[in-house]
Amino acid sequence: MTERARRSPLAVVLLALLAEEPMHPYRMQQLIKERGKDRIANVAARNSVYQAIERLVRLGLIEAGETERDERRPERTSYALTAEGRRTLHEWLRDMLASPAREFPEFPAALANMAVLEADEVLACLRDRRAALLAAIDEAEADVASAPGLPRLFLLETEYQITVIRAELRWVESLVDDLAAGTIAWRWDQLTEEFG
Repeated sequence: MTERARRSPLAVVLLALLAEEPMHPYRMQQLIKERGKDRIANVAARNSVYQAIERLVRLGLIEAGETERDERRPERTSYALTAEGRRTLHEWLRDMLASPAREFPEFPAALANMAVLEADEVLACLRDRRAALLAAIDEAEADVASAPGLPRLFLLETEYQITVIRAELRWVESLVDDLAAGTIAWRWDQLTEEFG
């Protein structure tokens, strides 16, 4: 059984980098961080880029090129996009842009099950989330402000993230207000009154 070319945000970012030019994994990791792509692709684990590259090689989407040898550094193998990799990248991007993905973020799962906690505890957690969302907006806006003159094309994902975070913030603030006012039935006796 052959491995299927399943897309991921990190795979897309790596293929897009290699569409620019061949490069070694360390350079890819540097560019991901320099360009703020670590906000859209999880590179927190040190080996995540290397593991993704190994998978892309197995799939035939990229191929190893020359290896640099320098006494002061470890060997560095450069990778290049294959024709199949370019075709797959284009296909993935078209699909990702056109079709909303069925994703499973943690927050809706927590909301669906928050009745397990006490209302006051949920309220405290949501207030913490509100503060975190405000900080995320400030950070993203600072990133945009620190890149004056950068064409909008290269800031679109940050614009989108700010818009989504602001929408979530408005919703969380309304939920905090409702919980603080006690307008959401929480206890079993309130729920049975509401639904008979």
